[in-house]
Amino acid sequence: MSIESLVAQYGLAALFAGAALEGEAAVIAGGLLAHQGLVSLPGAAAAAAAGSFLADQGWFAFGRHFREQRWIVKLRGTAAFARAQALLEKHPRSFIFIFRFLYGLRTVSPIAVGTTTISQRQFFAINLVAAIIWAIIFTGVGYLFGDAVEEFVGRLRHDTRLWWIVGGVVAAGLIVAAIHWWRGRGRQ
Repeated sequence: MSIESLVAQYGLAALFAGAALEGEAAVIAGGLLAHQGLVSLPGAAAAAAAGSFLADQGWFAFGRHFREQRWIVKLRGTAAFARAQALLEKHPRSFIFIFRFLYGLRTVSPIAVGTTTISQRQFFAINLVAAIIWAIIFTGVGYLFGDAVEEFVGRLRHDTRLWWIVGGVVAAGLIVAAIHWWRGRGRQ
């Protein structure tokens, strides 16, 4: 079942969960569905912001309360955690604001912030504003490019060459992800 069909069937609750668990693709899909009139655009943005905000608050609390546990200690040894920690040390407030926009750092970042001395109040405030802006941007992208996506999907239904192109792009993405994963295993 695709993200779009989940959001269409379960509405804003699916968008909330998608924003919490997956991120941008679910939120862009929510914007596309708002463009089609299946959900409201403000509702889609609010559900996305709430899902992202609450997930990050949860990861922050997890990092704060379990910072000495084996799982967090092991996570500290990863390259993603090291990158998040380095950025956090240089620009703590800015990093809290932008981490959700940085590929590969979305889940590990609030955990890393939770292991520091940054106050819960400060994280709460910055995370709230960042989640709202992030949700507006990505639902807006889905909404604004809805016509182009609908046109592309319409053409895709009738042109088998486009299926080969889409398949090639997906295959290339999977190969790059597999190589990245394989190289990352060697560093740990």
